[in-house]
Amino acid sequence: MKNEKQNEGLKGNVIKTPLSLSQKTVVITGASSGIGRACALLCAEMGAKVVLLGRDRERLEVTRMLLRDSSDHLLYAVDLNDYDGVDAVVKDAVARAGQLHGVVHSAGISTTLPLKLVTPDKLDLFFRTNVHGAINLTKLVTRKAVMADTGGSIVFISSVMGAVGEAGKTLYSLTKGALISASKSLAIELAPRRIRINCVAPGVVETPMSALAVYSQDEQLLNRIKSSHPLGLGRAEDVANSCVFLLSDAARWITGTTLFVDGGYTAR
Repeated sequence: MKNEKQNEGLKGNVIKTPLSLSQKTVVITGASSGIGRACALLCAEMGAKVVLLGRDRERLEVTRMLLRDSSDHLLYAVDLNDYDGVDAVVKDAVARAGQLHGVVHSAGISTTLPLKLVTPDKLDLFFRTNVHGAINLTKLVTRKAVMADTGGSIVFISSVMGAVGEAGKTLYSLTKGALISASKSLAIELAPRRIRINCVAPGVVETPMSALAVYSQDEQLLNRIKSSHPLGLGRAEDVANSCVFLLSDAARWITGTTLFVDGGYTAR
């Protein structure tokens, strides 16, 4: 009887979890689709106020309408290579939503391109999009007036290609590997302010971007890609789950590391 009463008393209690993002404001880039959109949905579900960044306002609006308590969240159509524009966006977001607690940098581009077709212009495009934008955003959001005094968490979406090789992936590997390297030095530099920097490195995830990839257009090649992932291809939600963990207080003692979310790809 005593145990029954105790159980009844527990029914009305809310379980407190360090995975909660309640009372946190999180910026998500590339939020208009794919991994970025999945991160936005889960962050909102876990209680965060979400600031959506992307280049396409209409698709950002679709993301916001999918979010829990959609009117509580902000969106900005901005190109991350427009440094003045991003600066203005960050200042406005803080003015409207308060200091930030986290960032998921998901925006980026991918390609499969043999070395003989790599040009200086393509190198510049990939570094500007996948690296320069990430570092500039990190610089802006880690200013003392912007990031919460209690610290915060920044998650770069890298890739398994940042750590392993594949023919035709030189441009992509260069830039995704740069994020992994940068996260380690940033983690040391920002640790005194309790700002954590980590990467999530996905394998092949079924997203609109991957649907346009070369391997998706060739059944034989696609089957080879699938067979290289022991647990099969991933979903955007698989990556979002890892990002929420790294954003949360459950990961308070994790910085400067890369979490491979790849269905076993790098275990081979």
